[in-house]
Parts: sequence; structure tokens; C-alpha cells
Amino acid sequence: MSQSLEETTAAVSAGVDSGPRVEDRAAGIESYLRAQGKLNEADLARVRQLAAESGESVAVMLVRLGVVSERDMAEAFARYGDLPLVGADTYPALPVEEEKLSLRFMKEVQAVPISLDEEFLVIAVADPTDDFVRGAIEAATGYPVRFKVGVASEIENAIERLYGSGRSAMGEIVDGLVDAGENEEDVEHLKDMASEAPVIRLVNLIVQRAVESRASDIHVEPFEERLKVRYRVDGVLSEAESPPSRSTAAIISRIKIMAKLNIAERRLPQDGRITVRVQGKELDLRVSTVPTLFGESVVIRLLDKESVTFDFEALGFDGVPLERMKSVLDLPHGIVLVTGPTGSGKSTTLYTALHRLNTPARKIITVEDPVEYQLEGINQIQVKAQIKLTFANALRAIVRQDPDVIMVGEMRDLETARIAVQSALTGHLVLSTLHTNTAAGSVTRLLDMGVEDYLITSTVNGILAQRLVRRLCPHCREPYPAMLELVKELDLGRFVAPGEAVVLHRAVGCEQCGGSGYYGRLSLTEVLIMSDPIRQLVMNHANAGEIHKVSMAEGMDSLYQDGLRKAVEGRTTIEEVMRVAEE
Repeated sequence: MSQSLEETTAAVSAGVDSGPRVEDRAAGIESYLRAQGKLNEADLARVRQLAAESGESVAVMLVRLGVVSERDMAEAFARYGDLPLVGADTYPALPVEEEKLSLRFMKEVQAVPISLDEEFLVIAVADPTDDFVRGAIEAATGYPVRFKVGVASEIENAIERLYGSGRSAMGEIVDGLVDAGENEEDVEHLKDMASEAPVIRLVNLIVQRAVESRASDIHVEPFEERLKVRYRVDGVLSEAESPPSRSTAAIISRIKIMAKLNIAERRLPQDGRITVRVQGKELDLRVSTVPTLFGESVVIRLLDKESVTFDFEALGFDGVPLERMKSVLDLPHGIVLVTGPTGSGKSTTLYTALHRLNTPARKIITVEDPVEYQLEGINQIQVKAQIKLTFANALRAIVRQDPDVIMVGEMRDLETARIAVQSALTGHLVLSTLHTNTAAGSVTRLLDMGVEDYLITSTVNGILAQRLVRRLCPHCREPYPAMLELVKELDLGRFVAPGEAVVLHRAVGCEQCGGSGYYGRLSLTEVLIMSDPIRQLVMNHANAGEIHKVSMAEGMDSLYQDGLRKAVEGRTTIEEVMRVAEE
């Protein structure tokens, strides 16, 4: 017969020595987090003070205050204690030792049984350093306990599913929501609803889960019968747990209030920004709303100021494309264009180029819409069309500011393109973007816009085209020999040493990558250099195919070739290359 929780507590408290060892282990966890760059001294000092005042442990307060994520804390416990870290798919389908541990106890100590064999009861626990928990469970169940480390929220979800009502964290918050009813058009009522604790917690939970999933965008989309929430992770959208449709008005109003948008205006698109701190990260959220049939659709772009790396190698640039890109950036004047469809990483590449050019000897001014990242030492101008501060108007003023380098967010029209060309002719280095599919296609796009051919050949130094593919997870990627037919058809043998077998990799999925098989993205690139033969083709108004052919003959690697090379190197898959690039 099992003991009560009170009897267990008394028995364990009498027999467990939790003296200095607990403090030593806590210090070890803190040291590990600092060494991994997950925790700084200022945050730790603040959390220690709050923990002392509240009586909670520092580990609990670090997670509660969002200084350290639940997953980072779980990894710290697992690494420091040399214990396995369990994934969400490890938790059992049916309860283990259901009658011996109370629901209240498991919730309080954040521990749940996951398996039982002849020797041990295996427990997933959020804090494996707590000796009381081990002793209490052993006394209550009669089995020796073996700990594994779990993420706190995943343990809570498992406890609710196996022993409770089955509600998730979002389900519990939703229980406290008040229905907007027929007052949905009342602005003051919406403000009141958006300020209620459940709505605030819901929006915070949506953002927190996006950060934990490494999402770049959050899509909140209202439909007739439901509110859909989707996250874009590594460029691919996937649906997440969504609040009920009755919360639509309150959630969207909450996001608009945070972004300082007009919640009374629901007929026109609006744009805003939110700066928040989630799990110790300073995030800049770009918010865009558009009216749809069933309400406003909201897209939130997450920009992590602290973790972004402006480094060409880290973005996936290497080999010939990297050398070509560096060579055109080293020229004192002219135009460097970055092209590709929306979401292909053009802005990040431009910021990386600016970071490389940013020295005390150069004055750099940018015109952007919007300013995504703030760069130290660079003058950045935000376009404001409502007051007629357009790309063209800002460019005219910039030239009188004596800059060395000018970055124009996008060449959208002939006027902007002509001013950029004039700036390049007068000794400035100009960086900008165009929406075209290939590097060669940018030349014909400029001609179609009305830029004279002799100006293009005089000013354009180089054109970079790029795409983003998902990077294979290094922890679970699986090698396999490439079929001979595929090697022959794609000529993959040119990327390996003579006589060496071609080995490709497939995505498998593990805890590190969330089961997708991919972790992060990398660039596929092609860099066209404006050589004399290509200048002659431009003067003759040759088509993009002819220009591309000559560029390849001059040593340019195409997007497709760059992708195949990176697939053979094991950084991505052939399927990903086929998805975004074509021969």
C-alpha cells in the first residue's frame, strides 16, 4: 500500500542530507550556463536577489523570469549531471504507477514516471539535483529511481495528458478567457479584453513557443470557425496549437496595442514594431496586419538582435562565390546588387557586406524600409512614404552628406535606380537589392526599368543571386551512397576526388532539430562579375540566358551547382537544392 505524500515527505526529510552539496550543484549549473553564453553576471545577480526574496531556487527563477529557456536549463542539468535528456516523444502513452504518486505532488516537483523495468522506475524530472524528489518517489513507490532530465513544459503536458484533464498550457489559459460576445466592435471593450491577464498570457505563450521553435515568423490568421497560428521554421510553415476562435478579437487587439497600432482601424493594413525580452533574448518583432474576410491577419517577424551573425562563412558563403563577393566589395566605387525572391536572405547579406565595410575611415549611410537591424557606426534612414521620405528623396539628400558607401534597401523604380547610378558614377560604392531570379536576370531587369545600357556597364561591378536551403541537422543526418544514375545525371563526381564514391545525406529527425532533420539555413549563391565580354553583351541587349552562359564560362558557379556541391559535402539534401534552384 502506498504512503501518503505527507508521510513520504516526513520520511525523506528525516533521511536526506541536502546540505552544502545542493549549493555546490547549483553553482555548477550556473557556471555551466555562463560558460555556454546562456547567462551573464548581471542577470544572475538580479535573479539571485529575487530568488532570496521569494524563497525559490535560482534555477526556477531563471526560467520563470525568462532569463534562461526551459530547454537550455534542461540541457544544463543533463550535461552537468551526465544524465540523458528525454524528448517529447519519450513520454508513455499510458500512465506508469498511476496510483502511487498524486497529481498534485508530480506537478509541484515537476516529475513524471516514464517507464518501469525489473530494476528501476525511470522518472523524467525538471530538476534532477533535488534529493528530496528522489527519496520521496522511492519511498512512495517502493522502487529505486533512475532520473532522466525533461523540459519542464513537456513534463507538465505529459502529467496533464496522463493523470489530469489532458489540457495543455494554452488550454488552461483559455479557460480564463472572457468571450467578446456582441461587443467586438466596441473599441473600449476590446482594449479592456486585451488588457486581461489570460489574453496577455496567451500572446506571450505564442511568442515564447515561436522562440523555442526557432521560428522566424508567426502567422495569426482568423477564419470563420477557427483562429489559426502557424510558425515558419527554417523557411517552412507548420501549424501550431491555436486558441479558440472566440479569442480572435482580443488576441489581435493585444498584438496591435503592443505594436502601438490603431486598434479602431481594421479596414487598412498597418505596420508596427515591438521590442520584448523572451528567455533572456532581446527580440525585435516586426508586426504587419492586413484586413481579411474574417478579421485581420497578423504576421510577426522575429529578429533576434543578439544571436544574428554578420559573417559570410556562417551564412554559407565559401569557395568561388565568396572570393568573387569579396573582390567586388573591395572596389572603391560602383554598384553591387543582391537579387532573389522575398525571403531569400538578401537583407542579411547586405548587412553582412556593410559589417565588412564598416571601418572608421568610411562613412556609410543606408536607406531602408524597414530598418531590420541597427548597426553601430552606420547612419540608417527609415523610409516614411506618408511624409514623402521615399528612397529617391532620401538618396538625393544622402549624396550631399559626403558618404563613402550607400546602401539602398531596394531599387523599386527608375528614379531610385538612376540616382543610385549617378551616385556610383561620382565615386560612391552603392549596395542594393532587386527582385529577380538570377544574377543575369538583373541586367535585363535594369534595362527593362529604363536604365541606359552604357550606365549599367559603367557602374555595375557585380551581381549576387541567392536562395536559402535548410541545413541538415549535424546530430542526426544519415549518410547513404548516391545512386550511379543520379551521380551521372547530375555530374556529382566533379565535387569529389577522382575515384572517390559520392556520399549524400538524408534528413532523419531528432530531439535537437525538433524531428525535422534540419537545423537552420544556409545560402546558395552565384556571383556575376561585370567583365568586358559581359559588358559587350549588355550593350547589345543580349538576353539573360546568353549573359548567364558567358558568366559560367568565365568561372561562375550557378545556384544549382553551388547547391549540388553543398549537398555532396553533407550540408543539405539534394531534395532541398531541387526545391529552390533549377539548372
